[in-house]
Amino acid sequence: MSDYAAARYFMVEGQIRPNKVTDQRLVEAMLDVPRELFVPKASRGIAYVDEDVAIGNGRYLMEPMVFARMLQEVQVGPGDVVLDVGCGTGYSTAILARLAATVVGVESDAGLAARAGEALQEVGADNALVVTGAMTEGYAAQGPYDVIVFEGAVAEVPAAFGEQLAEGGRMVVAVRGEGGIGQIRLYRRTGGVVSGRVLFEAHPHLLPGFEPKPGFVF
Repeated sequence: MSDYAAARYFMVEGQIRPNKVTDQRLVEAMLDVPRELFVPKASRGIAYVDEDVAIGNGRYLMEPMVFARMLQEVQVGPGDVVLDVGCGTGYSTAILARLAATVVGVESDAGLAARAGEALQEVGADNALVVTGAMTEGYAAQGPYDVIVFEGAVAEVPAAFGEQLAEGGRMVVAVRGEGGIGQIRLYRRTGGVVSGRVLFEAHPHLLPGFEPKPGFVF
């Protein structure tokens, strides 16, 4: 077993399984996808630590435990079409590609999107596509989506995402409220209405474009 394969194993056994992640398909995907390919070469030695890992330009791969719990709660099925918002270098997209039929990653940083495309090709994620565009707008061209996942926190979820969610679709996102408290929330579209609930607290970094809007000041 290589050092990286051993690190993947210990990530799953030490971070993922002990934190209520029991979905075997998800566990196998996280054992299979080489996370080190999605971080800068200088950071590969810390690719599997239990915290967010910087990937450049102020962006991060989400902490593995938080990411895994989000995916377990949103219940990605093998026939699902998924939108991965803020996919960065594509690690999340690669994991989702192991779970779903089709994954569209949307990324506003052209450099990160290019790296994502190369890494996804390297790991054989042929059912995944990365597009460069405004993350706050989603990607309606391939919608509606069965699942929408955000790879970072937002101050609020733009209405466009509810509109891109299919009937019965699920969306999972970290919403950072006043005081900086982050809540992982799960939304579902039923009868054309999108409603949500809080799952657990977590504090991923904010995605660019999703920062709090300044209030009106006299």
